[in-house]
Amino acid sequence: MNRRLFCTIVAGLMLAVLGRIVVVAQGNPEAAKVKNPVASTPESVTAGKQIFQKTCSPCHGITAEGGPGNDLIPPAPDLTDDQWDHGSTDGEVFDNIKNGVQPDLNMIPWKDQLKDPDIWNVVNYLRSIAKKK
Repeated sequence: MNRRLFCTIVAGLMLAVLGRIVVVAQGNPEAAKVKNPVASTPESVTAGKQIFQKTCSPCHGITAEGGPGNDLIPPAPDLTDDQWDHGSTDGEVFDNIKNGVQPDLNMIPWKDQLKDPDIWNVVNYLRSIAKKK
C-alpha cells in the first residue's frame, strides 16, 4: 500500500473515531430539561435498589460499578462515578433507562418492562450510591 493511501485511511479512521466519541459523550438536551418528579425518599431509594438488583445488576454489577461485557456487548459502565457519557442529569439518566442508548442499543430500552415511577426510583437509587468527590 502506498504511503498516501495509508495516510488517507488513517486520517479517515481518526475522524470517524473522534466523531463517534463526540456523539457518545453527549447527552440528550431535551431529556436534560426533565425534572425528577419522584422525591428521593428512603422508600424510593429502597424500591430503586430492588429494581436495580433485579433488572440492571446482570450488566452493571450488583454494586453498579460496571460489568465485564462479553463477545457481543461491551463492558457496562460504572454508574457510581462522576463520568456519565450519555448525560448525567436525572432526566438524561431516566431517558437512557427508558429508551436505551442509541445508536447501538448496548443499553437496551426498559420502557416495556418498567413503569416511569420505577425508573425514577432507580435514578434516585443511583444518586444515593454515587461516589462522593
